[in-house]
Amino acid sequence: MKEKAYKVLAEQLGISNKKAKELIDRGLVYVGDKKVVIARGLIDTDTKFRVKRIEKPEILFEDEKILAINKPAHITSEEIKEDSGYELLHRLDKETSGVLLLVKDEAFRKKAIEEFRKNRVYKEYVAWVEGIVAEPYEIDYPILTIKKNGKAKSRLSASKGKPAKTYIEPLEIHGKKSKVKAVIETGRTHQIRVHLARTDHPILGDTLYGGKPWKRMMLHAKRIKLLDYEFEAPEPKDFDIQ
Repeated sequence: MKEKAYKVLAEQLGISNKKAKELIDRGLVYVGDKKVVIARGLIDTDTKFRVKRIEKPEILFEDEKILAINKPAHITSEEIKEDSGYELLHRLDKETSGVLLLVKDEAFRKKAIEEFRKNRVYKEYVAWVEGIVAEPYEIDYPILTIKKNGKAKSRLSASKGKPAKTYIEPLEIHGKKSKVKAVIETGRTHQIRVHLARTDHPILGDTLYGGKPWKRMMLHAKRIKLLDYEFEAPEPKDFDIQ
C-alpha cells in the first residue's frame, strides 16, 4: 500500500502533516542513504525514514555594528534574520552553510551595502564538485536571474545577464570529485553554482544545476572580508565526502 511521503512520515513520528512536509522540504529526510525530495510523492506505508538533525547557528562575532553567524545548511537566511531581529547584509542559499552577516547599526549598514555594491567585499567559498579540477581557472560570464513563484533560477546570458566573475582553485581530489576554492567578485544569485555547472563541474547535491543527488549541496561560505572585519567559518562535519 502506498501513501504520500509526508503523511507516512507524520504517522511514524507522531507529528503534524505540515511539520512532516517541512522536514522533507528542508532536505532532512532520508530512506537509507537516499534523500526524500518530493513530499507528495507516493511511498510504501511501511517505509522507514531517517531524519537528519539540524545544527544550531553559531555566533562567530558580535559588536555594536555587526553580527556574524555560522549558518548551518537547511536553515534559510530569513529564519536567522527573524530569530536575531537584525537586518541581513547578504544571503546564503538554504543548503549553503557558512558565514552570514547581519547589521545592527543603520549608518554602518549603508557603508557596508556600498562596499557590496562596489564589489569590494572578499567572499571565499569551498565546494565539492563533480570531475577533476587540476588547475586554477577564471569564469567571467554574465548571469541572468529569473524569479517566479517566490523561487529564483539563474542562467548564463551574454546579452541580458549582469557581469559575474568567479575564480576557481583546486584544493583536493578524491576519486572523480574535487574540492575547490571559489572566490567571487560579484554576488549574483546562484553565481558559483551556475558558473561551476557551466564548466562541467556542478556542485555535489546541486540538482537544480545538474549536480548528482548528495546528502546536501556541498557549498560552504568559508571567509568574508568587509571593511575592517574578517570572519571565517570552519567547515561543518557533513562537508567531508570520505
